[in-house]
Amino acid sequence: MRRLIINGDDFGLTHGINRAIAELHQAGVLTSATLMAREKAADEAIEIAIATPSLGVGCHVVLVDGEPVLPGGFQPTMGAFLRRVIASGIDSAAIEAEAGAQIDLLQSRGLTLTHVDTHKHTHMFPAALRPLLRAARKAGIRAVRNPFEPVWSQRATPAAPRFRSFAVRLLRRLEPTFRRIVAEEGFTTTDGNIGISATGSLDSRTLSSLLGQLRPGTWELVTHPGYNDSDLAHAGTRLLASRNVEREALLALQQRDDMELIGFAELASG
Repeated sequence: MRRLIINGDDFGLTHGINRAIAELHQAGVLTSATLMAREKAADEAIEIAIATPSLGVGCHVVLVDGEPVLPGGFQPTMGAFLRRVIASGIDSAAIEAEAGAQIDLLQSRGLTLTHVDTHKHTHMFPAALRPLLRAARKAGIRAVRNPFEPVWSQRATPAAPRFRSFAVRLLRRLEPTFRRIVAEEGFTTTDGNIGISATGSLDSRTLSSLLGQLRPGTWELVTHPGYNDSDLAHAGTRLLASRNVEREALLALQQRDDMELIGFAELASG
């Protein structure tokens, strides 16, 4: 059995991203999206999500490079975050409070959240993972993204930038600890994440390669579709032209009989 969650990240970042996620869900491709609570197009994303109950929506918790909910909340740059990780200086209470505030902001607007993940996968680090899961559990959420890419998926992405491929291999060492903490905290997750190496380069050829190599199990495909418009140019994201490429590749995706598309709600209930 091959089950796949296709998730659109950065829901709420721009109107063009919101439009792409809505279109791809209507086309039967995207089963899930994760919403950024404090970005400029978040209100529109919330309205789309409420009007589209078949789209599973999680909270894309932003701990770096974004807007916090709490005044003075935990919001360093990615570089500062990594330096704190190395120095064991992560403030777990601040992470739990900020994650909880972002989740609460979305739930207070009427959203039923299916899962949590984090912007730039910061929850792959144990110091951020435990407080994130504590905040999610208090909100009634019991599913979390597995941010680690298996070896077979990385091999199916030969065109990925070398530095990104190196980072994926290096960070994979954290996966056993991630799985242990997820089990201890009573959460469910997937067998792994495909497409991490392909972030910024997920075209039709790469997508076909990944799905052609899909192994038995339950996996998540992380995608970043959108429209490369003026809003995106001012959003401070490195993923610009690639969002058009991903959107077009996903729209061209043909239905496959050898896999089942599901959402995080089915994962959690199962």
